[in-house]
Amino acid sequence: MNFGDSIKSGFNRYFDFNTRSSRSEYWWWYLFTALVGYALMFFGGAMVNMGIEAGLMLPFIWYLGVIIPTLALSVRRLHDTDRSGWWFLIAFTGIGALVLLFWFVTRGTEADNDFGADPLGVEEG
Repeated sequence: MNFGDSIKSGFNRYFDFNTRSSRSEYWWWYLFTALVGYALMFFGGAMVNMGIEAGLMLPFIWYLGVIIPTLALSVRRLHDTDRSGWWFLIAFTGIGALVLLFWFVTRGTEADNDFGADPLGVEEG
């Protein structure tokens, strides 16, 4: 999956917590949301320097708008590794965030699993 397809998929599957997503989809989406967030922080800071305090809200509004599709994509990524989406809650233990990171960079199951068909249809390399 390429950058554009990942963004389209992220918004088209806004509330999809049931299927699977590939590593590339997850990481392209992560890059997209981070780049837009940093750009909004930059422009928001420039607005504040010009006396427009509302600029502080730009990144907040962005991240509020993408929190649900990001959570859904994280759950789908866990599904790709044949784990329940409830495993996402270990992020709140501190060290669990490292475990999630490991799972997010791990190759998903190459065949169908309990959560659906392989999102790539072929081996991801």
